[in-house]
Amino acid sequence: MFPENTGHRPAEQAVTIHQPTPIQPYPTAPVVPVQPAGVPSVTSIVLPDGRVITGYAIDHTRPEPVTAKPLVSRTAVNIALGGIGFGAVCGGLVLLTTFIAALAALVQQLIILAAVIFGGFIAVQVLTAGQSKGATTVNIRKAVIKRNHFHG
Repeated sequence: MFPENTGHRPAEQAVTIHQPTPIQPYPTAPVVPVQPAGVPSVTSIVLPDGRVITGYAIDHTRPEPVTAKPLVSRTAVNIALGGIGFGAVCGGLVLLTTFIAALAALVQQLIILAAVIFGGFIAVQVLTAGQSKGATTVNIRKAVIKRNHFHG
């Protein structure tokens, strides 16, 4: 920290002291009094005992008009709308279950119809198997022999 080989003792070294600089306040514009746009009227009142009081008339501040409250509160409207929405959802769920039941019945009827048609086709094939009108009969032994002879 201290410089070495200076030949001075620490007390003889120069010490610099920094003094803080005060901050100057921000200059503000001088306040200029402003006269009101109109001079209020002076009013005199005579009291019952004969004294006269003179002064400026005070314009009373009028309260803001009260906004008319709605006939039905917002909470009641929100509850009613929620009930209508809940009823619509419940009605939709009832219709959904009805639709699913109808779809299941349709699929079941289609399966039964396919089974009847396929069963009828099989029955026709079985019943007409004994009759051989115009059918081609193939002699398997000759075909096998020809094949063996051709390759052999």
